[in-house]
Formats: sequence, C-alpha cells, structure tokens
Amino acid sequence: MGRQWLHAKRAIVNLKKGQVVGKLVKEITVAAKLGGPDPEGNARLFAVLEKAKKASVTRDAIERAIAKGAGTGGDKTSLEHIVFEGYAPHKVPVIVEVYTDNHQRTAPEMRVLFKKGVLGTTGSNKFLFEHVGLVEAHHADAKADLEAAAIEAGANDFEPLTHAQNDDIPEGHTGARFITDRTAVHAVSSWLKQNGWAVITAEIGYLAKTYPELDDTARAEVGEFLQELEDHDDVQRVWAAVK
Repeated sequence: MGRQWLHAKRAIVNLKKGQVVGKLVKEITVAAKLGGPDPEGNARLFAVLEKAKKASVTRDAIERAIAKGAGTGGDKTSLEHIVFEGYAPHKVPVIVEVYTDNHQRTAPEMRVLFKKGVLGTTGSNKFLFEHVGLVEAHHADAKADLEAAAIEAGANDFEPLTHAQNDDIPEGHTGARFITDRTAVHAVSSWLKQNGWAVITAEIGYLAKTYPELDDTARAEVGEFLQELEDHDDVQRVWAAVK
C-alpha cells in the first residue's frame, strides 16, 4: 500500500480544516447580520473572529463575510436560520441550528441524517431545553473566583470548564461557561473582557434541563450520530442532552 494511507489521512485532515473554515466564515456572516459589523459592539462577532484568526482564516475571507452579513458587500445571498428538533439514539433530545441559502436542499438532508441514526427521529422537544445566553471564557489566574466573576458580570449561573472539555482553554487557566439572559450576552462578555478574561464563545443557545443516563456503549452511539450532524456543511450548532 506504500504511503497511500498517509495521503488519504492528509486529505481527510484538509477536508476537516476546510469544513471548519467554512463554518467559521458562515458564523461570521451570521454574527454580523444579527449584531452589526463592529466587533466591539457585537460580542458574538468578536468571539468568532478570535476563533477565525486561530484557524488561519484569511483576512480577505473575514472581511467578505462581515460585509455580506452587514449587507454592504456585493454578495446578496441570504442565509436562512432553521432549527431542527429531534432525538438521537437512546432518546437523547437534540436541537440542530442550521444556516442555509437553500432550505429545499437542506431540510430533506437533515431528515435523512436523523433517519440514519439508530432510533434517531425528528420531533418537538424545545420544552426540554432552556433558551439562554452562553459566554465561554478563560482567565490566566488559575485561582480566579468564578462565582464572583459571574455575579459582577451579571450572569445568572456558571459552570467550570477545563482544557479537556474545551481545547480553546489553555492548560492551567481558569475556564468557565457563564449562563446569562439572552439579552445580556454582550454586557457579560464586555465585563469579562475588561477584567482580564479571554472570551472564546458568546452566543444564544440551548441547555438541556435533564440528561438521560447513558452507559459507555450508548454514549458512543450518540456521539457518532451527533458527529454526523456536525459534519453537515450547513449545521452551525448541535445542542444535545449529553454531558
């Protein structure tokens, strides 16, 4: 077989990198559309721009995406926001957020993905989630007081995050997810940035109210199903009741 396996591996890595860049560019467009083109006044845009720079997205691609979202560029293609509700294997509730320029193409493809999953089904489940603001950030001080930061920033709650849970958090740093009202994402992000925190995510999302008990086999099956959803080019976020 020679070195064919190495070329195949590189092709897969390059494909994954292309998918990541494509999703980041689309997220930049959406963030600029929802909150405007100025990252200083748009926490979601600020956070995704930081990710885009780390992923080596070109400046030209970033500027085009911002212009497209803000409606100032030559590309007038509009992205439609669609939310799909359903269940992963083992009755794990899932919400999938999609941004697409072709609803008629994407909707059938999502239904096929759900049908392919073992017991994966579509069906209403938003009542099983809380619709909240989410800000993820880290601080170089390993002893940073998360509760105090959450209170002063105006967050409703917080969850500690480690490098193992999110590789955007450097080892040795204090990481956290701050849970906010949907209207408070920018205010919380701004306070954190002004007080030494590096914000890596600022968005509105879904948190499950309860989590089904899963053994290792079931967890692996759910993980494979969720990864298939994540790999779809139009999928921006997958929210699932899995810890």
